[in-house]
Amino acid sequence: MTETADFFGRSTRVFTVGELTRSIRGTLETKFGAVWVQGEVSNYKPHPNGHQYFTLKDQRAAIACVIWRDAMAPLRQPLVDGAQVQIYGTVTVFEARGQYQLSVQILQQRGLGVLQAKFEALKRKLEAEGLFAAERKRALPKFPRKIGIVTSPSGAAIRDILNVLRRRAPWLSILINPVRVQGTGAAQEIAVAIRELAMPNDAFTPVDLIVVTRGGGSMEDLWEFNEEIVARTIASIDVPVVSAIGHEIDFTICDFVADLRAPTPSAAAELIVPDVVDLARRTDVFARAITRELRKRMRDAQQQIDLVRGALQRGIKHKIDNCRQCVVQIARALIAHSPVRELQMRRNRIVDLARRLTDSPQRLIESSRHRFRELESVLRVLGPDATLRRGYSLTTDERGQIIRSVVSVKLKMKIRTRVSDGEFRSDVTDK
Repeated sequence: MTETADFFGRSTRVFTVGELTRSIRGTLETKFGAVWVQGEVSNYKPHPNGHQYFTLKDQRAAIACVIWRDAMAPLRQPLVDGAQVQIYGTVTVFEARGQYQLSVQILQQRGLGVLQAKFEALKRKLEAEGLFAAERKRALPKFPRKIGIVTSPSGAAIRDILNVLRRRAPWLSILINPVRVQGTGAAQEIAVAIRELAMPNDAFTPVDLIVVTRGGGSMEDLWEFNEEIVARTIASIDVPVVSAIGHEIDFTICDFVADLRAPTPSAAAELIVPDVVDLARRTDVFARAITRELRKRMRDAQQQIDLVRGALQRGIKHKIDNCRQCVVQIARALIAHSPVRELQMRRNRIVDLARRLTDSPQRLIESSRHRFRELESVLRVLGPDATLRRGYSLTTDERGQIIRSVVSVKLKMKIRTRVSDGEFRSDVTDK
């Protein structure tokens, strides 16, 4: 922003385009904030990124609108040109184009008015508190034995539910807590009825499941199920709750808080209990499968038994054959080494030895004498005495060791010398 002088010389502020647009934005957004506006939709253009753009107009003016991708839940009916709607949103200025627009937070068909606004406001509040969170949802029992139903005893919803339950689960025990389902004060009755079924008491045993239901109708007819007291009662009890309010296109706060939403009362009955006919069919299928499996396992077991029996028989036969062969070998060995035969052989050997002992001494003596004479002749020629007789001598030290070299002789050493006819001693005086 700068200052300049006008035609009369007075100082005047000069805005840039951005400064002026930002000032206008601050003024508009501060003054209007969030507003309700109604008109006709035109130039509707959904963007691939999820944002939606359109113009809201009447006979005198038009305003650009945008629904940001995460600003609100998907519309129940697609938005089209020519639709008459009511919009709740904030006034914003898109500075890049110098254009003001509405950022839409709630969009409803024209005529729903205050009830829809209350519905959206309560929905946002409870959702922020976590009452719609998936992690707090309770699991429904697969085979409930006793259920409680909160509804009008004269409505079509209870007849539809009972017809389905009698057909699908004839064993089921049903406890109906009658209430008004529309009109002033009906929400309090519904909340009390839910709590009565959920709290232990002496009048009846606890129920496994509670169904809150009624038939279809306008938003005004279903409004009692949008009251905060009903939502908080459902969230506070320990028994799982199924909500079956109106038709498939109808949504209530009760649907969001309940552990399961059914599109219709009949659908609720089908969701909470299994079909007895289907159970019988599935049981029959399982029984046949179990029978087939048992037969297969019995066949496999019999095959294993036959294999083991065959292996045992082959093993026992092999053992018997081995034992038979051992017996035959032992018998042959006994025959070959019979005591009688062994005694006969030993007797013959003794007789032979006795004969040899009788004949051997004289032969042994003669043989030994002859051998002695031969050795004597050899010694006479090659023995030490023959060598000594030829003029040689044999010298030993004191320990009797033969002296073979002058190296082993020391001075004053005592030695012994043997000749052919005797021996003598001497001392070494020189070498």
